[in-house]
Amino acid sequence: MPGCWTGAELDHNGRMDLCVTPAVDLARMLRSRELSARELLTAFLDRIDRINPEINAIVTLAPEQALAAAAAADDAAAGGARLGPLHGLPIAIKDLAETAGLRTTFGSPIFAANVPVRDAAYVANLRRAGAIVLGKTNTPEFGAGSQTFNPIFGATRNPHDRTLTPGGSSGGAAAAVAAGLLPFADGSDLAASVRNPAAFCNLVGLRTTPGLVPDDLFNPLSVVGPIARTPADAALLLAGLCGQDAGLPLSRPDRPADFLDLRPADLRGLRVAWTPDLGDLAVEPAVTTVLDRARAALEDLGCEVVEDAPELSDADEVFQVLRAQLMAALGPLLKSSRDQIKETLVWNIEKGLALTGADLATALTQRTEIFQRMRAFLGSAGASGFDVLALPTVQVTPFSVDVEWVREINGVPQATYIDWMRSCSRITVTAHPAISVPAGFTPEGLPVGLQLVGPYGSDLRLLQIAQAFTDQTRQVVRPASRP
Repeated sequence: MPGCWTGAELDHNGRMDLCVTPAVDLARMLRSRELSARELLTAFLDRIDRINPEINAIVTLAPEQALAAAAAADDAAAGGARLGPLHGLPIAIKDLAETAGLRTTFGSPIFAANVPVRDAAYVANLRRAGAIVLGKTNTPEFGAGSQTFNPIFGATRNPHDRTLTPGGSSGGAAAAVAAGLLPFADGSDLAASVRNPAAFCNLVGLRTTPGLVPDDLFNPLSVVGPIARTPADAALLLAGLCGQDAGLPLSRPDRPADFLDLRPADLRGLRVAWTPDLGDLAVEPAVTTVLDRARAALEDLGCEVVEDAPELSDADEVFQVLRAQLMAALGPLLKSSRDQIKETLVWNIEKGLALTGADLATALTQRTEIFQRMRAFLGSAGASGFDVLALPTVQVTPFSVDVEWVREINGVPQATYIDWMRSCSRITVTAHPAISVPAGFTPEGLPVGLQLVGPYGSDLRLLQIAQAFTDQTRQVVRPASRP
């Protein structure tokens, strides 16, 4: 079956191909010192040199800094130091997050030469956990849109078909993981920016519960989460991303160690609410056909699958208002550098600047009601008794890299550049965690993702459910770009 991957493979010399070996196995090898951080980093840098020019996923590379960090990691291991969960594992950071001493452009020509002096909170966590930062992954301007292109670096291409987009806004991250340029990657998710590219690249992507991964922004709409080839690899990265910080808003008490050594859940008796369209969304038939097989796989695992869904249509306007509020922060740049900002982002900033106090008050009140509605639908506190909500991650299959956004689905017009992502953005408004898992491929070989939404704070449980599902379906991605 396309994309099925069982684990380590051999390279052209008959040796283990480190770049396609699961991250959990690499971590074990690094900790036992049968593999050095320098050896691993060199393997990934070589693969990046050969494959990245074809897909444009990693846009800033810092090999000297990374090699120095890898050498320090090896010295620490040799000296008997206590090693973090990500010891020696390479990663490239999404180009929306500040990285000390490493260019961070936010995908905008306005910041083309920006070199921060500090790390974002979660980047600092990754370094403390032992990760080796080797560069930055591509993103659309200020992360706006689920098509990864910008005037500085150009477009990122989907490793499964380089004429297509990998989605976004974490498109560079997902393309890099799918091509075997990284063992895993960080993403941030506002509308769909972890889940959409994970689905388009046949990966696992978790939109985390707000506060699980520390963020300097005091807003539950945007969160950081892992993108990986397997749920176990995603959980390992999450162990390095998360961490309680009393000095940061929304900080949660989850322990990083909880996400290590992930085990699949026993899904017998799991009550799954299944909806192909959240009641009223247009979804391509190709997506629905693949997801029908995913539903059967859940039933084979012993799940009780019932067609049902919470009412979330009112989340659309709430999302538009709260997203525009965030975009309004770019107002000063619109005034000084309008000619360097893409049209869709100009529209979104202007929408934010035009909001009234009444608009915001209404949206915030409705968001609370929507959160409570979802809480009542899911989990032990829920009146319905459902454990998980299952629905499409994306309403369409991957589309041309030359198309900025989807204008219609099944003949239904999509009014704005974010309307076609409502299967994800509605879930964003609920503030509940959601994971996209590989569900299968269309006859044309295009990946489709299944989105699973769990109770608030159930990130670990979702990863365990995802592990059981991928063990059953074996739709875990193998690196799509071959040397």
